[in-house]
Amino acid sequence: MPSRHSWTFFRSGGFDQVGITRAADIAAVPGLDLTLWAALACPVKGLEFDERTLALIDDDNDGRVRAGEIISAVRFVVEHLRDLATIVAGSDRVALTALSDATPASKAVLSCARHILVTQGRPDDTHICLADIDKAFEAFAKTPFNGDGIITADASADGDIRQAILDVIATHGSQVDRTGRPGIDGKRVEAFAKDLADHDAWWRAGEARAVEVFPLGERTLPALATIDAVAAKIDDYFARCRLAAYDWRAQAALNGQEKAYLEIAGSDLVITADEIRALPLARVEAGKALPLAGAVNPAWVGALDAMRRDAIEPVLGVGVAQLDEAGWAALGARFAATRAWLKDKAGIGVEQLGIARVRAHIAGRATVAIAELIAKDLSYETEFKSLVPVEKLLRLCRDFNRLLHNFVNFADFYSHDRPAIFQVGTLYLDSRACELCVRVEDIGKHVVLASMSKTYLAYCECTRPASNEKLTIAAAFTAGDADYLLVGRNGLFYDRRGRDWDATIVKVIEAPISIRQAFWAPYKRALRFVEETIAKRAAAADDAAHQRLSTGITETAEAAQTGKGPKDKPKIDIGTVAALGVAVGGITAAMGVMLNAFFGLGWLMPLGVLGLILAISGPAMVIALLKLRQRSLGPLLDASGWAVNSRVKINIPFGGSLTQVARLPAGATRSLRDPYAEKKRPWGLYLTVFVLFVVVAWLGIDRLVYGDWVWRRLFAPRSATTTTTTTTTAPPGTPPPQTTTTTAPPGTPPGQTTTTTAPPGTPPGQTTTSPAETPPAK
Repeated sequence: MPSRHSWTFFRSGGFDQVGITRAADIAAVPGLDLTLWAALACPVKGLEFDERTLALIDDDNDGRVRAGEIISAVRFVVEHLRDLATIVAGSDRVALTALSDATPASKAVLSCARHILVTQGRPDDTHICLADIDKAFEAFAKTPFNGDGIITADASADGDIRQAILDVIATHGSQVDRTGRPGIDGKRVEAFAKDLADHDAWWRAGEARAVEVFPLGERTLPALATIDAVAAKIDDYFARCRLAAYDWRAQAALNGQEKAYLEIAGSDLVITADEIRALPLARVEAGKALPLAGAVNPAWVGALDAMRRDAIEPVLGVGVAQLDEAGWAALGARFAATRAWLKDKAGIGVEQLGIARVRAHIAGRATVAIAELIAKDLSYETEFKSLVPVEKLLRLCRDFNRLLHNFVNFADFYSHDRPAIFQVGTLYLDSRACELCVRVEDIGKHVVLASMSKTYLAYCECTRPASNEKLTIAAAFTAGDADYLLVGRNGLFYDRRGRDWDATIVKVIEAPISIRQAFWAPYKRALRFVEETIAKRAAAADDAAHQRLSTGITETAEAAQTGKGPKDKPKIDIGTVAALGVAVGGITAAMGVMLNAFFGLGWLMPLGVLGLILAISGPAMVIALLKLRQRSLGPLLDASGWAVNSRVKINIPFGGSLTQVARLPAGATRSLRDPYAEKKRPWGLYLTVFVLFVVVAWLGIDRLVYGDWVWRRLFAPRSATTTTTTTTTAPPGTPPPQTTTTTAPPGTPPGQTTTTTAPPGTPPGQTTTSPAETPPAK
């Protein structure tokens, strides 16, 4: 339902936001339309905010705080506090009288708070703080039974039970309890008890057929282990002997090639080397028995001796010196039942304990005792959980108002009193301090959205060599220029705790920084282009000169050897000279037209200069203005895991405040005397002389080429020029009037012309010349 609360909205940086300044505003947040919220979700980790507070607000423990969980937190504090002015105060020291007892849940929280003070020896204290909760948790966690359902070996004084707990940890792993020590839970105990029973049952099945399964009694399993250690090699030996009996030509190859022995002999011999172990157990011959001593592979002597002692002699008799295929088959048949029993092995998890300890645990009912200890530990769960609502309430009293100012609105971000929770610190680089720095987990993913913020971003990898800590940030540059913001530049980053980090730019997203930067950008690009062109031409000329020098030396040397003179240099083509003349003439004409148009402006020439500047810088400034008006914080935060709900603008004035450019402090004095300053040149005088030279030269060209057009427009006195026009109507039949031009005698003021009409009958084209008569100027 829509809220009936009377809200107050404020504008900051061109962004309208809801105001949350009173207790009534906090209580009315659940009724505020979500479309008016600044954000709808934020991550629990990676913010300059207490992660434990955010984790308590995160009801579903998914690592994100959403708008619905903020609303639930508001309802929680409304239920447990008499007045939400405690939230506005923002302190974790709360009076017991401020806690509500209107509901069973609030009564339980109040009772737990009083009990905490009593257990800490302060029954008469009227206030409780977060430090009291931390002490209660610490004391509770140190007890063997702390309500987490995990017990350690210290939970029992009985030695057998302690050993059983350690055996469970050794065979089925451990789980850390609230004390930080390894322990076990109910699931591990159940798995341990099942393995004990299964392993014991398996052993009992073998013992029921002891004659077959254990032909050598207790020595059966060790003897079988010695057989299995060499069984594959023995099978290999007899297979080779059978193949040699099939074809005598294979015997040499079956015993190993001579090349293999040469490779072994070429290195330091180690009897246990893999190359030697790969050779047959003995020399392969058709129908030959396997010798158990003497001429056998030295890498297998020990294994054969163990098998002969523990298995062959007890089964086949003492003094057996060799083993043929029949004896090998008989030996395998004697242990066939044992092998079948081993295939059905159960309770493998506790096999390493041995059957004796397994049966000792079963007889002592160790698993039952451990289960009883876990049940006892779980009985304290309710007591432990009763501390959590008290902790949550005190943390919300301290932090919740600030969270609202970074979630429902972004008042902290637009205020200079306190930075927002997503601002992780300040980057100092290129004589600037960037305050808008956000944490970045993956630069590749972050760039995709962050580039839509229309903000100049520099991604920096920050490190602290002393502690091997690493951090990646994205810093927004909103003032100054981007001339020296290059990948590889180093700076210094200070986090919110005041720790300094070495920062290096690893990636840059270019965008307009300011209109001033956009104004100078075309000229800087042109200057950079000229510098690069000159550098390329200079390098090319240097290479060409070097090549000519090398060629000249080579030709001179060849001429000295052959006695011929150097080759004639090609003559300059006349057509080339003509083409160069045409090009120079065209450039001169174009410059003349431009200068003619410029000086033709007269007293409007300054406006012409201004128009030229605007024509060059205007488009860049317009584009920069449009992009600067589109700058937004939303994509930058969305890329960091937020769900920004509004168009959080970063307008030009506010953006300029997020990056501080180096300025001299107030009251500082500055000495301009530089002992290493470059020699000053009167560039102003040079420029003035150059301009005067251009003007004088152009006026001279004007008088010679264009007939004093500029002189007459700019410098000729208007009172000295008189133009007289006489119009006479000729009678019918009179020939067309003829025009004569009268040339003024020397001394006549420049620009004066007299035009007369010839009398009728004057032949066409006839020109008469007479002195000019000009009335004196008044």
